[in-house]
Amino acid sequence: MTMQNLFPSSMKHFPRLIPSIIFAAVMMTGTCFADDGNWPAFRGAEARGVSERDDLPIKWSTTENVKWRTAIPGRGWSSPVTWGNRIYLTTVISHGKEEEAKKGLYFGGDRSKPPQVDHDWKVLALDLESGKTVWEKTVDQGPPLHSLHIKNSYATETPITDGERIYAMFGNRGLYCLDLDGNVLWTKPLKPFKTRLGWGTASSPMFYEGRLYVVMDNEEFSSLLCLDAKTGDEIWSVPRDEKSNWSTPYLWKNSERTEIITAGTKRMRGYDLEGKELWELGGGSANTCGTPYAVNDLLYVTSGYILDKKKPIFAVRPGGLGDITPATETVKNHKYVAWVQRQLAPYVPSTIVYKDQLYVLFDQGFFVSMSAETGKPIYGKQRLPNGTAFTSSPWAY
Repeated sequence: MTMQNLFPSSMKHFPRLIPSIIFAAVMMTGTCFADDGNWPAFRGAEARGVSERDDLPIKWSTTENVKWRTAIPGRGWSSPVTWGNRIYLTTVISHGKEEEAKKGLYFGGDRSKPPQVDHDWKVLALDLESGKTVWEKTVDQGPPLHSLHIKNSYATETPITDGERIYAMFGNRGLYCLDLDGNVLWTKPLKPFKTRLGWGTASSPMFYEGRLYVVMDNEEFSSLLCLDAKTGDEIWSVPRDEKSNWSTPYLWKNSERTEIITAGTKRMRGYDLEGKELWELGGGSANTCGTPYAVNDLLYVTSGYILDKKKPIFAVRPGGLGDITPATETVKNHKYVAWVQRQLAPYVPSTIVYKDQLYVLFDQGFFVSMSAETGKPIYGKQRLPNGTAFTSSPWAY
C-alpha cells in the first residue's frame, strides 16, 4: 500500500455497543482531518474521509492510545462531527427495552412494526479535550412513526455544522437547527414515508452557501429538497424517479461547474444548484448506500448490493449533459465516463481514494485496490486479518 494507515471506521452503520471507544478514537483524530481543524459533516468537509496528517496512532483499543472515554446514552449510528473545541452528535433514547443490535452483515433483520414506546431524539455537544458533555438537547419526543431494520437506528443521519449552527436530521421525523449553545432555532417536520422492507433511512444532509440539501428516497415519493439554512424554509423540491436509497448527496465543485451529486439504484445523477437535472448515469445495483466523492476532477460513485451481479464503481468526468450511460460494457473513449469496474463496489461502505489509489472495503472482510485514475487493479481481494463483515466506511491518513 502507499497509505501509511487505513482503518475500518466505527462511525457509520455500525452498532454503538461500546460508544466510549468510538469517542476516544475521535479524540485522537477529530482535530486533525481538515486543514482548518474541523470535521463538519459525514466523512469530512469533502466527503472523502482522508487526512494528510502523519503523526496519528496506528492502533488503539479500549485502553491503548486513548485520552478519554465517554459513554453516550441511547442508540445512534450517526458519525460525530467537530468544530473548534466541540464534538456534536445525535442519539435516540428508547423508554422501553430495545432489541440488541447485531454486528456485521446478515439477513433477517427486517422489523415490520415500529416500537410503541416513547423515544427521545437528542443532540449532544462534548468538549473535545475532556470528553465531558457540554450540553444535551431533546429536540423531539414520542413513539417512532416507522419501523427499522435491526441494523439501522433512529439516529443514523450524521449532523452537519457550518460553525454557527448544527443541523441534525432524523429521517422520517424532522430536521432540527440548533445554535452552538444547544438552543433550537427552527424545526422542519418530515413526513414518514415507507422505506424498502421497513429498513428506515440513512442519508445525511449536505450544506453549501447557506442552503441545506436533503435526499429523501423512499417507496412512496422520492425527492431532492433544498432549504434555507437560516430559517428552514423550503426553497425548492424536485421529484426523483427512485425508490429507497441510503446514500448521502455530495457537492461536486469541478472544473466546469458546481453540482449536486446523488447516487441511486436507477440512476446516478448530477443537478445544478436550483434542482435542474444535468446528467444521469444508469447501471446501478438493487440497493445503493455509498457516498459519492471526487478527487482531481474525477467523481466516484458506487452501487453494490451484495446479492446483485451488478456492483459498479464509476469514475465520471465533469461536464456531462443528458444520459451519459455507456452504450457498451467498455467505456474506452467515452467522453464523460473515465472508467468503470462492473463488479467491485461494496454494499454499505463507501470507497476511498488516498493519494493515487482507490480502496474498496468489502462487506465480507476483503480489501482491494485499483488506480484511481484508470481503474486498473493494483492488487486483488485480500482478507483483512480477523476481518469478517463490515458495514462501516473506511478512513485514511
